[in-house]
Amino acid sequence: MTIVDSSVWVDYFNGKVTRETELLDQLLGRVQLGVGDLIFTEVLQGFSADADFNMAKSLLETLSFFNFGGKPIVIKSVENYRFLRKKGVTVRKTIDVIIATACLEYDFTLLHADRDFIPFVNHFGLKTL
Repeated sequence: MTIVDSSVWVDYFNGKVTRETELLDQLLGRVQLGVGDLIFTEVLQGFSADADFNMAKSLLETLSFFNFGGKPIVIKSVENYRFLRKKGVTVRKTIDVIIATACLEYDFTLLHADRDFIPFVNHFGLKTL
């Protein structure tokens, strides 16, 4: 399962061509993609036009949906954050810590365009595209 982070979806829906949006375009309809509850929220709250919101919501609803919150993931997220802090690494966004930890716990691959995930690749072996 590949989870697509909001950093990629935002660029994709804004028509920005990047390595990640090109890869997403290639994967859509060909492999099983997923979206987490936090990613779903981050992406959809950014739309101001109803038509764009409805189009994005319809597309995201075709993907496998996962709840990334909950006590076990949150506790593991705190442990991962504290581990990184002890190594001198600060992750800027708590939501990214939770997303990365959920992907690690569920053995998902993450397609992202956000440097906050790099410590999870380097220290925990997060799989990315």
